[in-house]
Amino acid sequence: MKEMNQKKQDWLKNGHDTYSELADEKELFEISKKSPNIVCHFYRDATERCRIVDMHLKILAGKHIEAKFCKVNTEKSPFLIQRLRIKVIPTIVLIKDSKTKDFVVGFTDLGNCDDFSTDMLEWRIAQSGAIDYKGNLMIPPDMKKKSFINRVHKTIRGGYDSVDDSNDIDIDD
Repeated sequence: MKEMNQKKQDWLKNGHDTYSELADEKELFEISKKSPNIVCHFYRDATERCRIVDMHLKILAGKHIEAKFCKVNTEKSPFLIQRLRIKVIPTIVLIKDSKTKDFVVGFTDLGNCDDFSTDMLEWRIAQSGAIDYKGNLMIPPDMKKKSFINRVHKTIRGGYDSVDDSNDIDIDD
Protein backbone atom coordinates (compact mmCIF):
# COMPACT_ATOMS: atom_id res chain seq x y z
CA MET A 1 0.00 0.00 0.00
CA LYS A 2 2.88 2.35 0.78
CA GLU A 3 4.43 1.48 -2.56
CA MET A 4 1.22 2.37 -4.40
CA ASN A 5 0.95 5.69 -2.56
CA GLN A 6 4.56 6.46 -3.48
CA LYS A 7 3.78 5.71 -7.14
CA LYS A 8 0.76 8.02 -7.01
CA GLN A 9 2.87 10.81 -5.54
CA ASP A 10 5.49 10.36 -8.27
CA TRP A 11 2.80 10.38 -10.96
CA LEU A 12 1.25 13.56 -9.59
CA LYS A 13 4.69 15.19 -9.37
CA ASN A 14 5.21 14.39 -13.08
CA GLY A 15 1.87 15.99 -13.98
CA HIS A 16 -0.09 12.80 -14.59
CA ASP A 17 -3.40 14.31 -13.52
CA THR A 18 -3.38 16.96 -16.25
CA TYR A 19 -3.72 17.02 -20.03
CA SER A 20 -0.90 19.20 -21.34
CA GLU A 21 0.49 20.35 -24.66
CA LEU A 22 4.11 19.55 -25.40
CA ALA A 23 6.21 22.36 -26.84
CA ASP A 24 8.34 20.19 -29.12
CA GLU A 25 9.40 16.67 -30.02
CA LYS A 26 12.20 16.53 -27.46
CA GLU A 27 9.75 17.01 -24.63
CA LEU A 28 7.96 13.76 -25.58
CA PHE A 29 11.25 11.86 -25.35
CA GLU A 30 11.92 13.39 -21.91
CA ILE A 31 8.45 12.43 -20.66
CA SER A 32 8.87 8.87 -21.93
CA LYS A 33 11.89 8.49 -19.63
CA LYS A 34 9.85 9.57 -16.57
CA SER A 35 6.45 8.02 -17.28
CA PRO A 36 5.88 4.35 -18.11
CA ASN A 37 2.44 4.95 -19.72
CA ILE A 38 1.77 7.82 -22.12
CA VAL A 39 -1.35 8.70 -24.09
CA CYS A 40 -0.27 11.21 -26.73
CA HIS A 41 -2.72 12.94 -29.06
CA PHE A 42 -1.33 14.24 -32.35
CA TYR A 43 -3.53 17.12 -33.50
CA ARG A 44 -3.95 20.20 -35.68
CA ASP A 45 -5.63 23.39 -34.49
CA ALA A 46 -7.86 23.65 -37.55
CA THR A 47 -9.37 20.16 -37.16
CA GLU A 48 -12.74 19.97 -35.42
CA ARG A 49 -12.36 16.28 -34.59
CA CYS A 50 -9.17 17.03 -32.67
CA ARG A 51 -11.19 19.31 -30.38
CA ILE A 52 -13.60 16.44 -29.74
CA VAL A 53 -10.72 14.15 -28.74
CA ASP A 54 -9.26 16.93 -26.53
CA MET A 55 -12.52 17.17 -24.61
CA HIS A 56 -12.53 13.42 -23.85
CA LEU A 57 -8.82 13.23 -22.99
CA LYS A 58 -9.14 16.10 -20.47
CA ILE A 59 -11.74 14.04 -18.62
CA LEU A 60 -9.66 10.86 -18.75
CA ALA A 61 -6.46 12.61 -17.59
CA GLY A 62 -8.01 13.41 -14.23
CA LYS A 63 -9.51 9.94 -13.92
CA HIS A 64 -6.38 7.90 -14.80
CA ILE A 65 -3.32 9.23 -13.03
CA GLU A 66 -1.35 6.08 -13.90
CA ALA A 67 -0.75 7.51 -17.40
CA LYS A 68 0.56 10.82 -18.70
CA PHE A 69 -1.91 12.47 -21.10
CA CYS A 70 -0.42 14.97 -23.55
CA LYS A 71 -0.88 16.40 -27.02
CA VAL A 72 1.56 17.33 -29.77
CA ASN A 73 0.90 19.76 -32.61
CA THR A 74 1.64 17.94 -35.88
CA GLU A 75 2.73 21.14 -37.59
CA LYS A 76 5.52 21.62 -35.04
CA SER A 77 6.66 17.99 -35.04
CA PRO A 78 7.48 16.81 -38.57
CA PHE A 79 10.11 14.33 -37.38
CA LEU A 80 7.70 12.45 -35.10
CA ILE A 81 4.97 12.48 -37.73
CA GLN A 82 7.30 10.89 -40.25
CA ARG A 83 8.86 8.47 -37.76
CA LEU A 84 5.52 7.23 -36.42
CA ARG A 85 3.97 7.25 -39.92
CA ILE A 86 1.00 9.35 -38.88
CA LYS A 87 -1.24 10.04 -41.86
CA VAL A 88 -4.66 10.65 -40.28
CA ILE A 89 -5.49 13.36 -37.76
CA PRO A 90 -6.50 12.90 -34.96
CA THR A 91 -4.21 10.03 -33.99
CA ILE A 92 -3.65 8.91 -30.42
CA VAL A 93 -0.35 7.14 -29.83
CA LEU A 94 -0.28 4.80 -26.83
CA ILE A 95 3.20 4.40 -25.38
CA LYS A 96 4.11 1.81 -22.76
CA ASP A 97 7.63 1.50 -21.35
CA SER A 98 9.06 3.91 -23.98
CA LYS A 99 7.72 1.83 -26.88
CA THR A 100 4.74 2.61 -29.10
CA LYS A 101 2.22 -0.04 -28.16
CA ASP A 102 -0.85 0.97 -30.17
CA PHE A 103 -2.47 3.68 -32.29
CA VAL A 104 -6.04 4.99 -32.28
CA VAL A 105 -6.38 6.39 -35.79
CA GLY A 106 -9.34 8.66 -36.44
CA PHE A 107 -12.72 7.63 -35.06
CA THR A 108 -12.96 4.18 -36.66
CA ASP A 109 -12.29 2.28 -33.41
CA LEU A 110 -14.62 4.60 -31.49
CA GLY A 111 -17.85 3.77 -33.27
CA ASN A 112 -17.11 5.72 -36.47
CA CYS A 113 -19.10 8.76 -35.31
CA ASP A 114 -18.33 12.18 -33.84
CA ASP A 115 -20.52 11.73 -30.76
CA PHE A 116 -18.73 8.74 -29.19
CA SER A 117 -18.66 8.54 -25.41
CA THR A 118 -15.70 9.08 -23.11
CA ASP A 119 -16.24 5.51 -21.90
CA MET A 120 -15.70 4.25 -25.44
CA LEU A 121 -12.37 6.10 -25.73
CA GLU A 122 -11.36 4.90 -22.27
CA TRP A 123 -12.12 1.29 -23.27
CA ARG A 124 -10.12 1.62 -26.50
CA ILE A 125 -7.08 3.12 -24.72
CA ALA A 126 -7.25 0.41 -22.04
CA GLN A 127 -6.97 -2.31 -24.67
CA SER A 128 -3.32 -1.35 -25.12
CA GLY A 129 -2.65 -1.53 -21.39
CA ALA A 130 -1.82 2.18 -21.10
CA ILE A 131 -4.50 2.73 -18.42
CA ASP A 132 -6.21 0.55 -15.83
CA TYR A 133 -9.77 -0.29 -16.83
CA LYS A 134 -12.39 -1.49 -14.40
CA GLY A 135 -14.78 -2.94 -16.99
CA ASN A 136 -14.61 -5.89 -19.37
CA LEU A 137 -12.01 -5.36 -22.10
CA MET A 138 -13.63 -7.97 -24.33
CA ILE A 139 -16.93 -6.09 -24.64
CA PRO A 140 -17.02 -2.39 -25.62
CA PRO A 141 -19.23 -0.12 -23.54
CA ASP A 142 -22.78 0.25 -24.74
CA MET A 143 -22.83 2.29 -27.90
CA LYS A 144 -25.89 4.14 -29.03
CA LYS A 145 -27.78 1.51 -30.94
CA LYS A 146 -30.93 2.03 -32.88
CA SER A 147 -33.75 -0.01 -31.57
CA PHE A 148 -35.07 -2.50 -34.08
CA ILE A 149 -38.05 -3.51 -31.96
CA ASN A 150 -41.49 -2.65 -33.34
CA ARG A 151 -40.18 -1.53 -36.70
CA VAL A 152 -42.11 -2.16 -39.86
CA HIS A 153 -40.22 -4.70 -41.94
CA LYS A 154 -39.69 -3.88 -45.59
CA THR A 155 -39.10 -6.38 -48.35
CA ILE A 156 -36.37 -6.02 -50.92
CA ARG A 157 -38.64 -4.34 -53.47
CA GLY A 158 -39.82 -1.73 -51.01
CA GLY A 159 -43.15 -3.20 -50.02
CA TYR A 160 -44.08 -3.89 -46.45
CA ASP A 161 -44.25 -7.39 -45.01
CA SER A 162 -47.69 -8.34 -43.91
CA VAL A 163 -48.02 -9.79 -40.45
CA ASP A 164 -51.33 -11.36 -41.53
CA ASP A 165 -50.64 -14.22 -43.93
CA SER A 166 -54.31 -14.62 -44.98
CA ASN A 167 -53.60 -13.10 -48.42
CA ASP A 168 -51.07 -15.79 -49.31
CA ILE A 169 -52.01 -18.04 -52.22
CA ASP A 170 -51.70 -21.73 -51.63
CA ILE A 171 -50.37 -23.48 -54.74
CA ASP A 172 -51.53 -26.96 -53.66
CA ASP A 173 -55.25 -26.09 -53.88
